[in-house]
Amino acid sequence: MRKRSTLSMSAAMAVAGALLMSAPAGAAPNPVAGPAAQTAQKPLERQVLAAGNGWASAGTGTTGGSAAADAHVFDVSTKAELLAAFAAAGTAPKIIRVHGTIDANTAPDSSALTCENYAEGTGYSLENYLQAYDPATYGRSQAPAGAQETARKAAATKQARNIRVDIPSNTTIVGATPDSTITGAALRINGASNVIVRNLTVRDAHDCFPGWDPTDGAEGNWNSEYDMLQIINGATNVWIDHSEFTDAPNLDSSQPVHFGRPYQVHDGAVDVTNGSDLVTMSFNRFADHDKLLLIGSTDSPGRGDPGKLRVTIHHNVFENVGQRAPRVRFGQVDVYNNHFNVTEDSTVPYGYTLGAGFDSHLYAEANAFTLPAEIDAADIITRFKGTAITTIGNAVNGKVTDLRAVYNAAAAPAEQLAEDTSWTPTLRTQVHPAQAVPALLRNSTGPLFTAGAGR
Repeated sequence: MRKRSTLSMSAAMAVAGALLMSAPAGAAPNPVAGPAAQTAQKPLERQVLAAGNGWASAGTGTTGGSAAADAHVFDVSTKAELLAAFAAAGTAPKIIRVHGTIDANTAPDSSALTCENYAEGTGYSLENYLQAYDPATYGRSQAPAGAQETARKAAATKQARNIRVDIPSNTTIVGATPDSTITGAALRINGASNVIVRNLTVRDAHDCFPGWDPTDGAEGNWNSEYDMLQIINGATNVWIDHSEFTDAPNLDSSQPVHFGRPYQVHDGAVDVTNGSDLVTMSFNRFADHDKLLLIGSTDSPGRGDPGKLRVTIHHNVFENVGQRAPRVRFGQVDVYNNHFNVTEDSTVPYGYTLGAGFDSHLYAEANAFTLPAEIDAADIITRFKGTAITTIGNAVNGKVTDLRAVYNAAAAPAEQLAEDTSWTPTLRTQVHPAQAVPALLRNSTGPLFTAGAGR
């Protein structure tokens, strides 16, 4: 860990800040002191989420580690330094500035760890696992059990202990340069509160030991364990801003096929579950990932989700994502002014974008969808036991489209969705017309800051 260095803002951030400066009718005056607005007064790591910027501005608001004492400002470039910084400051306000690439699949001495290293001493090998549970001999009626499944779980436990990284309360973690990256980590905001993640690339939380479940669907599936970022167990007041989440370069399309099914090594990108609440995701880029944003992990109210899972998702770009952008249970989720772009050459199979799950309250307004001809606008919404959804002023390939009406026209009567009149979002920045969103966000999402003085 090193002493802090001063950050300067890129010109691109001025564009993003300008997008956040004016209020819609009925909103509080100047609802967001956007990044550009705060520049003259505070460096990046000292900035806070201002009032009116989504659900994370509710309650006590989200200030992260902005009030950190100089002794609790850390520059880190290895996993060991990152963990030491969290431990040194505990729950006191702290600022963590990430330099270069931090690889979670490393030992305490920063030497690389491979999947083979995690499997050592457990008796697991993929070859033996495939032989033991081949449906041609093992069958498809029961989940794997026996020596190789036990060995797989033991190896998976070793990886989990090494790559899970919990971000404590009252933390701002920020990239010091545009290429600041955390790779291979299963980051968690686990019961913590008041956390800011900005200007950071998070990539490839790959599971070395996916489990085979022959009973999952008609053909069985490989299931992986880790999300790039989990907001779980009652975590609250979390702001994710100007960051990027991607599987690249370890894309699903490069994985093998076993038992006739893709060998899935990735799970979610950012999941909000188990009674977590008050989250804002703004100006991020989500790319080349299948299961993206899961909000609420079960239909059971026993996880403490009813009345929680309030999330705002605005001014983000979603590039070649397959599904769950987001999929919602229980929560009041405000999705506006995002660009959902699927390119002709995408390697991620498209499923749907907006998932209306059990007791969900999803409000989608003025989003832009850029889709190839083979994807129908009726596929944008999928119902998972939900009963209602609000869609206003969204555009598909530049044409304003009533997404709910298009979905209902193609759906069976029992699968149709009513308009959700239970709530109206108020904690918003300016809402732009959907047709303007792709151009507004073209150079304004993902990590955009540059570093000033050296370390």
